[in-house]
Amino acid sequence: MLRTTGVVAAAAVLAALAGCSGSQGATTLDPKAKTTIQVWSGQADAAEKIMESLAAEFEKLHPNVSIDLSPGASSTDQLLQKLSAGFAGNQYPDMSYAFGSWAGQLESTGRTLDITDEVKKPEVKWDEFTTAARGTAQPSGKKTIGFPAVVDNIGLLYNKTLFDKAGLAYPTDDWTWDDFREAAKKLTDSANHVYGYGYSVSGSEETTWQFWPHLWQSGGSIVNKDATKAEFASQAGVDSLTFLQKMAIDDKSVYLDQTDTKFGQLFTSNRIGMITSGPWQLSDLKTGGTNYGAVQLPGTNGDHQTVSGPDIWALFDHKDKNRAYWATQFAQWLTSAEQDERFNVALGNLPLRSSEAGSDAVKEEAKAFPGYEVFVANSDNVKNTRPTTTGYAGLSVAIGKSISQVLQGEGQPGDALKQAARAADVALNKK
Repeated sequence: MLRTTGVVAAAAVLAALAGCSGSQGATTLDPKAKTTIQVWSGQADAAEKIMESLAAEFEKLHPNVSIDLSPGASSTDQLLQKLSAGFAGNQYPDMSYAFGSWAGQLESTGRTLDITDEVKKPEVKWDEFTTAARGTAQPSGKKTIGFPAVVDNIGLLYNKTLFDKAGLAYPTDDWTWDDFREAAKKLTDSANHVYGYGYSVSGSEETTWQFWPHLWQSGGSIVNKDATKAEFASQAGVDSLTFLQKMAIDDKSVYLDQTDTKFGQLFTSNRIGMITSGPWQLSDLKTGGTNYGAVQLPGTNGDHQTVSGPDIWALFDHKDKNRAYWATQFAQWLTSAEQDERFNVALGNLPLRSSEAGSDAVKEEAKAFPGYEVFVANSDNVKNTRPTTTGYAGLSVAIGKSISQVLQGEGQPGDALKQAARAADVALNKK
Protein backbone atom coordinates (compact mmCIF):
# COMPACT_ATOMS: atom_id res chain seq x y z
CA MET A 1 0.00 0.00 0.00
CA LEU A 2 1.05 3.60 -0.48
CA ARG A 3 2.82 4.90 2.63
CA THR A 4 1.92 8.58 2.37
CA THR A 5 -1.55 8.49 3.88
CA GLY A 6 -2.69 10.05 7.13
CA VAL A 7 -0.32 13.01 7.31
CA VAL A 8 -2.79 15.89 7.44
CA ALA A 9 -5.51 14.19 9.47
CA ALA A 10 -3.11 13.35 12.28
CA ALA A 11 -2.49 16.93 13.37
CA ALA A 12 -6.10 17.76 14.10
CA VAL A 13 -7.02 14.52 15.83
CA LEU A 14 -4.31 14.44 18.49
CA ALA A 15 -3.80 18.14 19.08
CA ALA A 16 -5.30 18.31 22.57
CA LEU A 17 -4.75 14.86 24.01
CA ALA A 18 -1.88 15.34 26.48
CA GLY A 19 -3.21 14.84 29.97
CA CYS A 20 -4.18 12.25 32.53
CA SER A 21 -2.92 8.68 32.25
CA GLY A 22 -4.53 5.33 32.92
CA SER A 23 -4.96 3.57 36.24
CA GLN A 24 -1.87 2.33 38.08
CA GLY A 25 -0.89 -1.29 37.40
CA ALA A 26 2.09 -3.39 38.48
CA THR A 27 4.79 -1.12 39.88
CA THR A 28 7.41 -3.89 39.99
CA LEU A 29 8.26 -6.12 37.06
CA ASP A 30 7.36 -9.80 37.41
CA PRO A 31 7.99 -11.52 34.03
CA LYS A 32 6.23 -14.68 35.26
CA ALA A 33 2.98 -12.95 36.24
CA LYS A 34 -0.07 -13.64 34.11
CA THR A 35 -0.35 -10.64 31.79
CA THR A 36 -2.64 -9.61 28.98
CA ILE A 37 -1.60 -7.07 26.39
CA GLN A 38 -3.89 -5.52 23.82
CA VAL A 39 -2.57 -5.12 20.28
CA TRP A 40 -4.24 -3.23 17.43
CA SER A 41 -2.72 -4.63 14.26
CA GLY A 42 -4.19 -2.23 11.69
CA GLN A 43 -4.23 -5.21 9.32
CA ALA A 44 -6.88 -7.05 7.35
CA ASP A 45 -7.34 -10.27 5.38
CA ALA A 46 -4.11 -12.23 4.81
CA ALA A 47 -1.99 -9.86 6.90
CA GLU A 48 -4.32 -10.17 9.88
CA LYS A 49 -4.30 -13.96 9.64
CA ILE A 50 -0.50 -13.98 9.72
CA MET A 51 -0.57 -11.68 12.75
CA GLU A 52 -2.99 -14.01 14.51
CA SER A 53 -0.70 -16.95 13.84
CA LEU A 54 2.36 -15.09 15.12
CA ALA A 55 0.54 -13.91 18.25
CA ALA A 56 -0.53 -17.49 19.00
CA GLU A 57 3.07 -18.64 18.55
CA PHE A 58 4.31 -15.98 20.97
CA GLU A 59 1.71 -17.09 23.53
CA LYS A 60 2.99 -20.68 23.26
CA LEU A 61 6.51 -19.48 23.90
CA HIS A 62 5.29 -17.47 26.91
CA PRO A 63 2.31 -19.30 28.49
CA ASN A 64 1.73 -16.56 31.07
CA VAL A 65 1.11 -13.98 28.34
CA SER A 66 -2.18 -13.46 26.50
CA ILE A 67 -2.39 -11.22 23.44
CA ASP A 68 -5.74 -9.58 22.81
CA LEU A 69 -5.27 -9.00 19.08
CA SER A 70 -7.63 -7.19 16.74
CA PRO A 71 -7.37 -4.85 13.73
CA GLY A 72 -8.39 -2.03 16.08
CA ALA A 73 -10.49 -0.20 13.49
CA SER A 74 -12.25 -0.76 10.19
CA SER A 75 -9.18 0.49 8.32
CA THR A 76 -5.65 1.56 9.14
CA ASP A 77 -6.58 5.18 8.45
CA GLN A 78 -9.21 5.00 11.20
CA LEU A 79 -6.75 3.87 13.88
CA LEU A 80 -5.74 7.41 14.75
CA GLN A 81 -9.31 8.41 15.54
CA LYS A 82 -9.74 5.22 17.56
CA LEU A 83 -6.58 5.96 19.53
CA SER A 84 -7.77 9.50 20.16
CA ALA A 85 -11.04 8.27 21.64
CA GLY A 86 -9.16 5.65 23.63
CA PHE A 87 -6.82 8.21 25.18
CA ALA A 88 -9.78 10.35 26.18
CA GLY A 89 -11.45 7.40 27.92
CA ASN A 90 -8.29 5.62 29.16
CA GLN A 91 -9.14 2.64 26.95
CA TYR A 92 -6.21 2.35 24.58
CA PRO A 93 -3.98 -0.60 23.58
CA ASP A 94 -0.49 -1.51 24.69
CA MET A 95 0.70 -1.62 21.09
CA SER A 96 -0.74 -0.34 17.83
CA TYR A 97 0.23 -0.08 14.20
CA ALA A 98 0.66 3.58 13.30
CA PHE A 99 1.54 5.46 10.16
CA GLY A 100 4.93 7.07 10.60
CA SER A 101 3.44 10.50 9.98
CA TRP A 102 1.53 10.13 13.25
CA ALA A 103 4.63 9.51 15.39
CA GLY A 104 5.19 13.08 16.51
CA GLN A 105 1.54 13.57 17.45
CA LEU A 106 1.47 10.28 19.35
CA GLU A 107 4.55 11.21 21.36
CA SER A 108 3.08 14.61 22.17
CA THR A 109 0.10 13.00 23.96
CA GLY A 110 2.34 11.75 26.76
CA ARG A 111 0.85 8.24 26.44
CA THR A 112 3.71 6.48 24.67
CA LEU A 113 6.32 4.26 26.29
CA ASP A 114 9.95 5.31 26.11
CA ILE A 115 12.00 2.23 25.18
CA THR A 116 15.24 4.04 24.46
CA ASP A 117 17.18 1.94 26.97
CA GLU A 118 15.72 -1.27 25.56
CA VAL A 119 16.77 -0.62 21.97
CA LYS A 120 20.35 0.00 23.10
CA LYS A 121 20.67 -3.66 24.09
CA PRO A 122 22.88 -5.65 21.66
CA GLU A 123 20.29 -8.38 21.14
CA VAL A 124 17.80 -5.87 19.70
CA LYS A 125 20.20 -5.10 16.80
CA TRP A 126 18.69 -1.64 16.41
CA ASP A 127 21.29 -0.64 13.80
CA GLU A 128 19.82 -3.19 11.38
CA PHE A 129 16.87 -0.84 10.81
CA THR A 130 17.33 1.99 8.29
CA THR A 131 18.13 5.51 9.44
CA ALA A 132 14.64 6.64 8.44
CA ALA A 133 12.97 3.76 10.31
CA ARG A 134 14.90 4.48 13.49
CA GLY A 135 14.26 8.19 13.16
CA THR A 136 10.52 7.71 12.71
CA ALA A 137 10.37 5.68 15.94
CA GLN A 138 12.23 8.55 17.64
CA PRO A 139 10.17 11.53 16.42
CA SER A 140 11.55 14.19 18.74
CA GLY A 141 14.94 12.56 19.10
CA LYS A 142 14.37 12.37 22.85
CA LYS A 143 12.35 9.16 23.15
CA THR A 144 11.97 5.89 21.27
CA ILE A 145 8.25 5.19 21.16
CA GLY A 146 8.15 1.87 19.32
CA PHE A 147 9.66 -0.39 16.69
CA PRO A 148 9.64 0.00 12.90
CA ALA A 149 6.69 -1.86 11.36
CA VAL A 150 6.99 -1.33 7.60
CA VAL A 151 9.76 0.26 5.54
CA ASP A 152 9.70 1.38 1.93
CA ASN A 153 11.46 3.63 -0.56
CA ILE A 154 11.00 4.90 -4.08
CA GLY A 155 13.05 4.07 -7.14
CA LEU A 156 12.67 4.56 -10.87
CA LEU A 157 10.28 2.21 -12.68
CA TYR A 158 10.56 2.26 -16.45
CA ASN A 159 8.26 0.84 -19.10
CA LYS A 160 10.31 -1.39 -21.40
CA THR A 161 7.61 -1.43 -24.08
CA LEU A 162 7.79 2.35 -24.48
CA PHE A 163 11.58 2.46 -24.25
CA ASP A 164 11.84 -0.16 -26.98
CA LYS A 165 9.36 1.70 -29.16
CA ALA A 166 11.39 4.92 -28.78
CA GLY A 167 14.67 3.09 -29.46
CA LEU A 168 16.13 4.15 -26.10
CA ALA A 169 18.56 2.29 -23.87
CA TYR A 170 17.10 1.35 -20.49
CA PRO A 171 17.97 3.43 -17.41
CA THR A 172 20.96 2.36 -15.32
CA ASP A 173 21.99 2.90 -11.70
CA ASP A 174 24.41 5.58 -12.92
CA TRP A 175 21.73 7.78 -14.47
CA THR A 176 21.68 11.49 -13.61
CA TRP A 177 18.56 13.65 -13.57
CA ASP A 178 19.72 15.11 -16.90
CA ASP A 179 19.72 11.59 -18.37
CA PHE A 180 16.24 11.13 -16.97
CA ARG A 181 14.96 14.41 -18.40
CA GLU A 182 16.35 13.68 -21.86
CA ALA A 183 14.72 10.25 -21.90
CA ALA A 184 11.39 11.71 -20.76
CA LYS A 185 11.42 14.13 -23.69
CA LYS A 186 12.14 11.35 -26.19
CA LEU A 187 9.46 9.09 -24.72
CA THR A 188 6.76 11.74 -24.94
CA ASP A 189 4.36 11.40 -27.87
CA SER A 190 1.73 14.07 -27.36
CA ALA A 191 -0.23 13.05 -30.46
CA ASN A 192 -0.87 9.65 -28.91
CA HIS A 193 -1.14 10.91 -25.32
CA VAL A 194 2.06 9.21 -24.17
CA TYR A 195 4.20 10.93 -21.54
CA GLY A 196 7.76 10.40 -20.41
CA TYR A 197 7.06 10.84 -16.69
CA GLY A 198 4.15 11.10 -14.28
CA TYR A 199 4.00 13.33 -11.19
CA SER A 200 1.27 14.07 -8.66
CA VAL A 201 -0.07 17.62 -8.54
CA SER A 202 -2.85 16.92 -6.06
CA GLY A 203 -0.95 18.86 -3.38
CA SER A 204 -1.04 15.84 -1.10
CA GLU A 205 1.88 14.15 0.66
CA GLU A 206 2.37 12.16 -2.55
CA THR A 207 3.28 15.46 -4.23
CA THR A 208 5.55 16.44 -1.36
CA TRP A 209 7.52 13.31 -0.66
CA GLN A 210 8.36 12.77 -4.34
CA PHE A 211 10.17 16.12 -4.10
CA TRP A 212 12.34 15.31 -1.09
CA PRO A 213 14.94 13.15 -2.93
CA HIS A 214 15.60 16.03 -5.34
CA LEU A 215 16.10 18.38 -2.39
CA TRP A 216 18.37 16.04 -0.44
CA GLN A 217 20.48 15.09 -3.44
CA SER A 218 21.05 18.80 -4.08
CA GLY A 219 22.30 19.26 -0.52
CA GLY A 220 19.13 20.80 0.93
CA SER A 221 17.17 20.14 4.11
CA ILE A 222 13.47 20.10 4.90
CA VAL A 223 13.69 21.73 8.34
CA ASN A 224 16.38 22.96 10.69
CA LYS A 225 17.82 20.78 13.44
CA ASP A 226 15.13 21.49 16.03
CA ALA A 227 12.30 21.45 13.46
CA THR A 228 11.23 25.04 14.15
CA LYS A 229 11.95 26.50 10.73
CA ALA A 230 11.49 25.29 7.17
CA GLU A 231 14.68 25.17 5.10
CA PHE A 232 13.37 23.83 1.79
CA ALA A 233 13.24 27.32 0.20
CA SER A 234 17.03 27.23 -0.17
CA GLN A 235 18.89 27.36 -3.47
CA ALA A 236 18.82 23.56 -3.42
CA GLY A 237 15.02 23.68 -3.22
CA VAL A 238 14.73 26.27 -5.98
CA ASP A 239 17.05 24.29 -8.25
CA SER A 240 15.08 21.10 -7.62
CA LEU A 241 11.68 22.64 -8.34
CA THR A 242 13.04 24.49 -11.36
CA PHE A 243 14.18 21.17 -12.80
CA LEU A 244 10.68 19.70 -12.48
CA GLN A 245 9.15 22.92 -13.79
CA LYS A 246 11.25 22.75 -16.96
CA MET A 247 10.15 19.17 -17.55
CA ALA A 248 6.48 20.01 -17.02
CA ILE A 249 6.26 23.43 -18.70
CA ASP A 250 9.09 23.61 -21.24
CA ASP A 251 9.37 19.96 -22.28
CA LYS A 252 5.72 19.05 -21.69
CA SER A 253 6.96 15.56 -20.88
CA VAL A 254 5.13 15.14 -17.55
CA TYR A 255 1.66 13.77 -16.99
CA LEU A 256 0.33 15.94 -14.14
CA ASP A 257 -1.85 13.69 -12.04
CA GLN A 258 -4.59 15.31 -9.95
CA THR A 259 -5.53 12.02 -8.29
CA ASP A 260 -2.30 10.43 -6.93
CA THR A 261 -3.31 7.11 -8.51
CA LYS A 262 -3.84 7.58 -12.25
CA PHE A 263 -0.15 7.93 -13.15
CA GLY A 264 0.44 4.41 -11.86
CA GLN A 265 -2.45 3.07 -13.91
CA LEU A 266 -1.22 4.84 -17.05
CA PHE A 267 2.27 3.44 -16.54
CA THR A 268 0.80 -0.05 -16.25
CA SER A 269 -1.13 0.44 -19.50
CA ASN A 270 1.90 1.72 -21.48
CA ARG A 271 0.95 5.41 -21.49
CA ILE A 272 3.76 6.72 -19.25
CA GLY A 273 7.39 5.78 -19.75
CA MET A 274 8.73 6.33 -16.20
CA ILE A 275 7.40 6.83 -12.70
CA THR A 276 9.13 7.18 -9.37
CA SER A 277 7.32 4.77 -7.10
CA GLY A 278 7.84 1.94 -4.63
CA PRO A 279 7.50 -1.82 -4.16
CA TRP A 280 3.75 -1.53 -3.61
CA GLN A 281 3.47 -0.91 -7.37
CA LEU A 282 4.90 -4.31 -8.35
CA SER A 283 1.78 -6.37 -7.74
CA ASP A 284 -0.29 -4.16 -10.07
CA LEU A 285 2.41 -4.34 -12.72
CA LYS A 286 2.46 -8.12 -12.55
CA THR A 287 -1.33 -8.30 -12.73
CA GLY A 288 -1.36 -5.87 -15.65
CA GLY A 289 1.27 -7.81 -17.56
CA THR A 290 3.46 -4.72 -17.90
CA ASN A 291 6.96 -5.20 -19.27
CA TYR A 292 8.96 -3.06 -16.84
CA GLY A 293 12.28 -2.64 -15.08
CA ALA A 294 13.49 -0.92 -11.92
CA VAL A 295 16.63 0.95 -10.87
CA GLN A 296 17.54 3.30 -8.06
CA LEU A 297 16.63 6.96 -8.50
CA PRO A 298 18.68 9.10 -10.89
CA GLY A 299 21.31 11.01 -8.97
CA THR A 300 23.15 14.28 -8.56
CA ASN A 301 26.94 14.11 -8.37
CA GLY A 302 26.73 10.41 -7.59
CA ASP A 303 24.17 10.91 -4.83
CA HIS A 304 21.15 8.62 -5.35
CA GLN A 305 19.30 9.31 -2.12
CA THR A 306 15.69 8.22 -1.89
CA VAL A 307 12.85 8.87 0.53
CA SER A 308 11.16 6.45 2.90
CA GLY A 309 7.89 6.70 4.81
CA PRO A 310 8.27 4.02 7.51
CA ASP A 311 5.39 3.01 9.76
CA ILE A 312 5.81 1.90 13.37
CA TRP A 313 4.51 -0.37 16.09
CA ALA A 314 3.77 2.32 18.67
CA LEU A 315 3.92 1.28 22.33
CA PHE A 316 1.76 2.87 25.01
CA ASP A 317 2.16 3.36 28.74
CA HIS A 318 -0.45 2.02 31.18
CA LYS A 319 1.71 2.53 34.26
CA ASP A 320 2.02 -1.24 34.48
CA LYS A 321 5.55 -2.70 34.41
CA ASN A 322 4.39 -6.15 33.28
CA ARG A 323 2.29 -4.88 30.39
CA ALA A 324 5.07 -2.54 29.29
CA TYR A 325 7.62 -5.35 29.41
CA TRP A 326 5.58 -7.83 27.41
CA ALA A 327 4.39 -5.30 24.85
CA THR A 328 8.03 -4.39 24.24
CA GLN A 329 9.06 -8.05 24.08
CA PHE A 330 6.33 -8.88 21.58
CA ALA A 331 7.22 -5.89 19.36
CA GLN A 332 10.90 -6.87 19.44
CA TRP A 333 10.10 -10.51 18.62
CA LEU A 334 7.68 -9.57 15.84
CA THR A 335 10.25 -7.33 14.15
CA SER A 336 13.14 -9.78 14.44
CA ALA A 337 14.53 -11.08 11.16
CA GLU A 338 12.94 -14.53 11.51
CA GLN A 339 9.42 -13.26 12.13
CA ASP A 340 9.70 -10.35 9.69
CA GLU A 341 10.45 -12.75 6.85
CA ARG A 342 7.18 -14.52 7.62
CA PHE A 343 5.22 -11.28 7.91
CA ASN A 344 6.46 -8.31 5.87
CA VAL A 345 8.42 -10.21 3.23
CA ALA A 346 5.63 -12.78 2.85
CA LEU A 347 3.21 -9.91 2.20
CA GLY A 348 5.43 -8.26 -0.42
CA ASN A 349 6.71 -5.49 1.83
CA LEU A 350 10.44 -4.81 2.08
CA PRO A 351 12.39 -6.54 4.86
CA LEU A 352 12.75 -4.41 7.97
CA ARG A 353 16.34 -5.39 8.70
CA SER A 354 19.54 -5.26 6.67
CA SER A 355 20.37 -8.80 7.79
CA GLU A 356 17.42 -10.13 5.76
CA ALA A 357 18.64 -8.82 2.40
CA GLY A 358 20.18 -12.13 1.30
CA SER A 359 17.60 -14.42 2.89
CA ASP A 360 15.75 -17.16 1.03
CA ALA A 361 12.47 -15.36 1.71
CA VAL A 362 13.71 -12.20 -0.03
CA LYS A 363 15.05 -14.23 -2.96
CA GLU A 364 11.69 -15.95 -3.40
CA GLU A 365 9.86 -12.61 -3.35
CA ALA A 366 12.26 -11.25 -5.98
CA LYS A 367 11.48 -14.23 -8.23
CA ALA A 368 7.78 -13.58 -7.90
CA PHE A 369 8.02 -9.80 -8.39
CA PRO A 370 10.90 -8.61 -10.60
CA GLY A 371 12.36 -5.36 -9.29
CA TYR A 372 11.71 -6.25 -5.65
CA GLU A 373 15.43 -6.85 -5.13
CA VAL A 374 16.16 -3.33 -6.43
CA PHE A 375 14.05 -1.78 -3.69
CA VAL A 376 15.67 -4.02 -1.07
CA ALA A 377 19.10 -2.77 -2.13
CA ASN A 378 17.76 0.78 -2.41
CA SER A 379 17.32 0.84 1.36
CA ASP A 380 21.02 1.75 1.44
CA ASN A 381 20.08 5.04 -0.24
CA VAL A 382 17.77 6.01 2.63
CA LYS A 383 19.95 8.60 4.35
CA ASN A 384 17.46 11.10 5.77
CA THR A 385 14.31 10.86 7.86
CA ARG A 386 11.13 12.52 6.69
CA PRO A 387 10.15 14.77 9.65
CA THR A 388 7.48 13.46 12.01
CA THR A 389 7.21 16.59 14.12
CA THR A 390 3.67 17.73 14.95
CA GLY A 391 4.01 20.57 12.45
CA TYR A 392 4.95 18.39 9.49
CA ALA A 393 1.33 18.03 8.35
CA GLY A 394 1.05 21.79 7.83
CA LEU A 395 4.46 21.92 6.18
CA SER A 396 3.46 19.17 3.75
CA VAL A 397 0.27 20.97 2.76
CA ALA A 398 2.14 24.24 2.21
CA ILE A 399 4.90 22.92 -0.04
CA GLY A 400 2.63 20.42 -1.78
CA LYS A 401 0.37 23.27 -2.86
CA SER A 402 3.32 25.33 -4.11
CA ILE A 403 4.86 22.46 -6.07
CA SER A 404 1.52 21.74 -7.73
CA GLN A 405 1.00 25.37 -8.72
CA VAL A 406 4.46 25.75 -10.22
CA LEU A 407 4.22 22.55 -12.24
CA GLN A 408 0.90 23.74 -13.65
CA GLY A 409 2.35 27.08 -14.74
CA GLU A 410 1.20 29.20 -11.79
CA GLY A 411 4.12 31.05 -10.22
CA GLN A 412 7.90 30.64 -10.07
CA PRO A 413 9.90 28.23 -7.88
CA GLY A 414 11.67 30.79 -5.70
CA ASP A 415 8.58 32.82 -4.81
CA ALA A 416 6.40 29.73 -4.39
CA LEU A 417 8.83 28.02 -2.02
CA LYS A 418 9.31 31.18 0.06
CA GLN A 419 5.55 31.49 0.45
CA ALA A 420 5.32 27.82 1.41
CA ALA A 421 8.13 28.20 3.93
CA ARG A 422 6.32 31.05 5.68
CA ALA A 423 3.20 28.90 6.06
CA ALA A 424 5.31 25.93 7.13
CA ASP A 425 7.02 27.98 9.85
CA VAL A 426 3.63 28.83 11.33
CA ALA A 427 2.69 25.15 11.37
CA LEU A 428 6.00 24.09 12.88
CA ASN A 429 5.67 26.53 15.77
CA LYS A 430 1.96 26.09 16.46
CA LYS A 431 1.34 24.88 19.99
